[in-house]
Amino acid sequence: MRSRGDRKDLMRLFNTLTGKEELFEPHDGKIVKMYVCGVTPYSSTHVGHALSYVVFDTLRRYLEFLGYEVKHVQNFTDVDDKIIERANEEGITGDQLTDRFINDFFATMDRLNVQRADSYPRATQEIPGIISTINTLIDKEYAYPANGDVYFRVTKSSDYGKLSHRTLDGMIAGARIQVDENKEHPMDFVLWKSAKPGEPSWESPWGPGRPGWHIECTAMALDQLGDPLDIHGGGHDLVFPHHENEIAQSEAFTGRVPFTRYWVHNGLLQFGDDKMSKSLGNLVSAEEALSHYTPDALRIYFLDSHYRSPLSYSSDGAAARERSMDRLRQALKTVSTDGESLDSSSYKERFLLAMDDDLNTPQAIACLFDLAREINRASESGKSTEVAQNTLKDLGSILGLTFEDKNVNSADLAAKPFIDLLVSTRQQLREAKQYDLADTIRDELTNHGITIEDKPQGSEWQYEFNPNST
Repeated sequence: MRSRGDRKDLMRLFNTLTGKEELFEPHDGKIVKMYVCGVTPYSSTHVGHALSYVVFDTLRRYLEFLGYEVKHVQNFTDVDDKIIERANEEGITGDQLTDRFINDFFATMDRLNVQRADSYPRATQEIPGIISTINTLIDKEYAYPANGDVYFRVTKSSDYGKLSHRTLDGMIAGARIQVDENKEHPMDFVLWKSAKPGEPSWESPWGPGRPGWHIECTAMALDQLGDPLDIHGGGHDLVFPHHENEIAQSEAFTGRVPFTRYWVHNGLLQFGDDKMSKSLGNLVSAEEALSHYTPDALRIYFLDSHYRSPLSYSSDGAAARERSMDRLRQALKTVSTDGESLDSSSYKERFLLAMDDDLNTPQAIACLFDLAREINRASESGKSTEVAQNTLKDLGSILGLTFEDKNVNSADLAAKPFIDLLVSTRQQLREAKQYDLADTIRDELTNHGITIEDKPQGSEWQYEFNPNST
């Protein structure tokens, strides 16, 4: 069995920039500098956010398992048109709005067992650095002021489009571009926006205004981590234009190519066949999901699909993962300390090989369930399972699993005899082929957070997770 240190030369990651899997080799060799684009805090954290940050939390956990020191930075875009609009609607300041939703974000991530980043810079706190970065780009003729705005000159970057694998002509043909007489080229993007009445603004050499979205991340990443970055992460929807523009301005500013060694993007969460988005009104808040399912179940759900693939979210899918987690929890409750010890080393090797393969968490999770099944079999045959159970917990922790039991409150316990009676009555109705009445009982129990599983030996029921349990 290889040690942790021996595995560093095995891990491969898909690099969006090159379009292929590559051996992971950080610039320093020991330290991994990872910048992950954060949220724009103008609404509650939703499950799409949760998916992305669980993915990068898992990547960080595995890198740390391999022995790397990870310096993890994640920003907040705390000045934005949507923030301004909602703050005005509520009659509060932008800071009051963003503080509220940043606190909501932290509370949600903590519940999902997502480790805190080393720092969370906010755009509004980095204005001097942003202005300085823009000034340098102007001095290098990569940017130009125009009537209080400042634009990046895309034609100056000979390889603009290399991340999204597009050409300038292709970008223009495939986009709705509003004519702007201030721009030299239709694809030039804004670095500094001149102030509009009633909007927050800061003084600058080009007049009062606020930074553009893309330059914020460049300034914050360079300030917090320096160049080059080892990993720059975010959702696939950020590839263009956000990350494409980041590359152009960051490499222009630093003169270093590449500015980031590995660009890592997670697939997006869907609701049915559609992307989850505020505009479609199909968002599921993380708070709502956590009111029905344990954090472990949601993490398994997010990681049971490869991180680069889109994932369709549904309550049925989440409930299925909750039942799956029950199988893992049960394997850890098995008590068997006598007899020959179950050898779990092959399962550990399989798990690590899967994680080395571009963070193949579906295969890693499958390995956990195989090990859980083997633990149950070994216990029945009189083998000691203690070492294997510790392996299961250790490997699960790389995926951020806690294996904590679902909570059941006292009111639920008091209702147990009545639920038993209803389940028994339902079984009798099924035997009498009165399926409509049996389904009515099942549906009503489901509405009250109780699931029923029909097995050859009879029906079993269990509570869904109750976050308000005491």
